[in-house]
Amino acid sequence: MATAFDSTDSFTPHSRHIAVVAAGLSDPSSTSMLGNQLSATVAEALSQRGHKAEVHYFELREVATDIAESMVTFTRSERLNTMLNEVQQADGVIAVTPVFKASYSGLFKSFWDLIDNDALTGVPIQLGATGGSPRHSLVIDTAMRPLFSYLRMRVMPTGVYAATQDWGATEQTDSVPNEAYLSQRIIHAGEELADVVSRLDPRPRQTSPKPKELEVIPFEQLLNGPHP
Repeated sequence: MATAFDSTDSFTPHSRHIAVVAAGLSDPSSTSMLGNQLSATVAEALSQRGHKAEVHYFELREVATDIAESMVTFTRSERLNTMLNEVQQADGVIAVTPVFKASYSGLFKSFWDLIDNDALTGVPIQLGATGGSPRHSLVIDTAMRPLFSYLRMRVMPTGVYAATQDWGATEQTDSVPNEAYLSQRIIHAGEELADVVSRLDPRPRQTSPKPKELEVIPFEQLLNGPHP
C-alpha cells in the first residue's frame, strides 16, 4: 500500500487516488484498522471495475505537533503540506476517527480545519468511526456528516461505526443480527465509494508546493512604523 511520502506512482487514466485519513491515537489502533480495511475493500472494488487504486494512507498522530503549530503560527511543515496536498487532490477520501465525548476527536477536526474550503468540492468521501460503545453509533450522522457537507463533499450514504464488541463478530446470534457484521458493513461501504469514484473522471494532480515562509518583521520596526 502506497503512502504519500514514498509513492512514485505515475498518473494514468485508469488509476484512482484514494486518501485515507485516520485519527487514531494509539499504535495499533482500531481506528487505523478500520481505515485499512475500508481502503482494502475500496481498492478491490475499484479493481473489479477496471481501475487501479493508488492508496495514500495518513496517520494524523504522526503529524499532531505539526498540525498544532500550524493552527497557531499559520506555517506548515513540509510533511504536513505534502499530506494536505495529497488529500486535496484525491479522487476519493476515507476519513475515520475515534469518538470522544459523542463527537470526532480534536486532532481530526484540526486537520480538516486546515483544508481549503473549496479544494474538495464534489469529491466522494466515506466516513468511519470507532468507539467503546454502540451508543456512539450516531456520531457519523450527527457530527461527521455536517462537517463534510460544509466542505461540499459527496458524502456516501453508508457510514461504518465499529464498537469494541464488533471486532471479531463472525457469526449470527440473536443479539448480533446479520446486518451488524462489521465485515459486511465494510464491504458494503467500500463498494459504495468505489462505485461513485469509478464513475467520475480522475482529478488532475500537481506537484506539492513547498510551504511558504512568513516574513518576520522586527519588533522595533513594528513600533516605529514604516520608514520612507
